[in-house]
Amino acid sequence: MVGRGYLLRVQKGCVCMRKETLESIASDLRTGRSVNLSVEDFPCFSEEAAIEDPRTSPEALARISAGLTAKDACVFERAARAVEEGDMAWIGFKVVDNAFAAVSNVDNDVTKSYGTIGSADGYDLVFFCNDAKEVVAARDYSARDFFQMKDVTRGPSMHNDQFEGLTWASVPLFDSVKVWLLGASDVAVETAALARHVGFEVEVVDDDASFLSEERFPGCKRTLVSSFDDLGSMRANSSDCVCVLTRGHMHDPEGCVWAIAQGVRYVGMMGCKGKNGRVHDLCVEAGMTEEQWEAIKRPIGLKFGAKTPAELAISIVAELVDVRYRQRYSQEAREKHDASLW
Repeated sequence: MVGRGYLLRVQKGCVCMRKETLESIASDLRTGRSVNLSVEDFPCFSEEAAIEDPRTSPEALARISAGLTAKDACVFERAARAVEEGDMAWIGFKVVDNAFAAVSNVDNDVTKSYGTIGSADGYDLVFFCNDAKEVVAARDYSARDFFQMKDVTRGPSMHNDQFEGLTWASVPLFDSVKVWLLGASDVAVETAALARHVGFEVEVVDDDASFLSEERFPGCKRTLVSSFDDLGSMRANSSDCVCVLTRGHMHDPEGCVWAIAQGVRYVGMMGCKGKNGRVHDLCVEAGMTEEQWEAIKRPIGLKFGAKTPAELAISIVAELVDVRYRQRYSQEAREKHDASLW
């Protein structure tokens, strides 16, 4: 039968898998229809991804789609339930380019030993994995496969190319954390690029179209306002982060007042102590309380001597990553993770 394409929910620049999409794929597989997993659905097989690794190409996704059977429906059914429950979960792929090498690999003296078996077999595989290490797949997998499945989904994805004959890819089933960059400054340019690279959704706001160009902010949502006094017409979510980076700090007070009023997860502002004192006075005049002022991270970012726009972006995004980590994981989970590293 002719395969069907599937649509994702595109929301504020963030591609999020819909439960209905996953259920539709599962239903097609259960009833014997062929499926067509698209690059739009699974961007880990995009042309851009293929530049970094030719094995994760659109052609590879087409090959994987053609190999799916009714047995694989369980993966998409479990994924649909994860989306409904708001679980931190992923759909992952084992992508094989050399079957013999994939099953013949052995561990070296440095890595943890997973036995004498490499991958369980020399075939592509689609699977589900969540942060609780639950894995759902249509076929058996080896101890090495289980390690790779967790690594490419839960992180840090640094073992994808450790063994010959195969690689691994995945797409998350949960929303990205959104970062608002108030001001299209040079620091914002660098911050936007790095934030997108590590998985944040980015929206940049400015009152000058010449600074708010696609060339400066590729892949970002760009919002032009007539004045920073108009920020009140926009709405942020409680899980969002706001970085106040206006050009020349000219509109930092308006940005801080708006961000605090939105009740977002994190607000950070760039600037020195002297400038911040003046911004404080203007924010208080606008109705901000001292408690709200103290909730603004000043100066924004981690402290390690950053000065240039690129260095400041590293500082800012590193702090955003930490905020996201604390947002997604309980203190108990973080302590357990830290104990495994040190």
